[in-house]
Amino acid sequence: MKRREFIETSAAAMMGAILATYSNGMPAAKKRIAMVGTGIRGTAFWGEALNKKFGDLLEFVGLCDINPGRVEYAKERMKVGCPTFTNFDKMMREVKPEIVIVTTTDSEHDKLIVRALELGSDVVTEKPMTTDEVKCRSILAAEKRTGRKVHVAFNYRFSPFYTKVKEQLAANRIGRVTSVDLNWYLNVYHGASYFRRWHGIKSKGGSLWVHKATHHFDLVNWWLDSDPVQVTAYGSLEHYGKNGPFRGTSCRACEHKSKCGFFWDITKDETLMKMYVANEKHDGYIRDGCVFREEIDIYDKMSAQVIYANGVTLNYSLTTYSPYEGFRLSFNGIDGKLDTWEGIPYQRGSFDKIDQAERHSLEMSQIKDETAEGFEELILHRNFKAEPESIKVPKYRGGHGGGDIRMHTKMFRNEPAADIYKHAAGTRDGAMSILIGIAARKSIDEKRTVRIEELTDIKPMPKRPVL
Repeated sequence: MKRREFIETSAAAMMGAILATYSNGMPAAKKRIAMVGTGIRGTAFWGEALNKKFGDLLEFVGLCDINPGRVEYAKERMKVGCPTFTNFDKMMREVKPEIVIVTTTDSEHDKLIVRALELGSDVVTEKPMTTDEVKCRSILAAEKRTGRKVHVAFNYRFSPFYTKVKEQLAANRIGRVTSVDLNWYLNVYHGASYFRRWHGIKSKGGSLWVHKATHHFDLVNWWLDSDPVQVTAYGSLEHYGKNGPFRGTSCRACEHKSKCGFFWDITKDETLMKMYVANEKHDGYIRDGCVFREEIDIYDKMSAQVIYANGVTLNYSLTTYSPYEGFRLSFNGIDGKLDTWEGIPYQRGSFDKIDQAERHSLEMSQIKDETAEGFEELILHRNFKAEPESIKVPKYRGGHGGGDIRMHTKMFRNEPAADIYKHAAGTRDGAMSILIGIAARKSIDEKRTVRIEELTDIKPMPKRPVL
């Protein structure tokens, strides 16, 4: 393709396509939805949640997965009556969905997104949009070529906590932002889970630079309302994989389970046993793989410096084996500083009683009604003023801090109709988030600073374009 031909698409246009469930303020015919990828993420976050809360607007007309047993279990769990498929093209031609939800392994997103667009559907894809720059360019080109739209499901943006951060920065409370410090910690339960699953293989998930950190990079891009220009990164595999003192194939069958702190008993989870273990015979995928498998090739220690087009410097790190899960975040501005944190047990002077083993499953929970429990806190410091300002935000433990239900509600009911902070994310947002991680991988491999414009023809802008 010629330079500058890659699309910078409108997230608002995609949202409009989804929200066509309403016509002149009245409900129209139900949107025909199909989903490809029926693991726990697809089945729970998209399948069960949408069917329960938006069944008046949406109808699942097809489910697809390469594993025939898993897709049948998903149908049963979701309580839908649609047909199931193991061939994506066959599903598309027979059920003709208006929207396809893509929740497969990350490395397969591009092929399915492109094919869905070519066959006349809009797409909602799980993050990350894809795993390398070639696949990214393919998606951007297909969207432009077909005229269909892709929405990237960045649910973190919709959290009341993260929206409050956006609000403070948009109001210029600390003046022009000059740098950001973001240190993210995954605990030894949640962090280890990535190394048990397909995410531990770089060719499937693009490494945690892409699969996990895309969440964080998208937030920073959105908060700053600017594009990344260049990335310098460091990373290594020092804890998991070949570094382990012993190894097995799965936790269930491991002879070392009595002395391994990472032993995880999948047999205690009925859903995962029915979804994965009962269907291993179809594709060989082991859900409780050993975190010390030799094949693991992603990084478990990562840090990067990202320079933005507006001059801001981001200092970022991701740790995957912390005793506790959470983050520290600071925005440094010309006129002050905005600090916050989440999940740091001792931050308020006493140890919060947090069950670290259950923390992530609670955050991921979808079906229970959300209820605010306490508050998160932003601390605003102004230069030459002695007293900082405490800004309290209602705290939601379930559904990614309350972001999940808000994203779904905006996506399918257009509520609230006004969205001054532009939460919706299209392919340009999806690209800019993954390109930081892709550049970080390349920076580590080639031991150099990598510019974003090396990867696609999207031109980084000091202020993101209004699309």
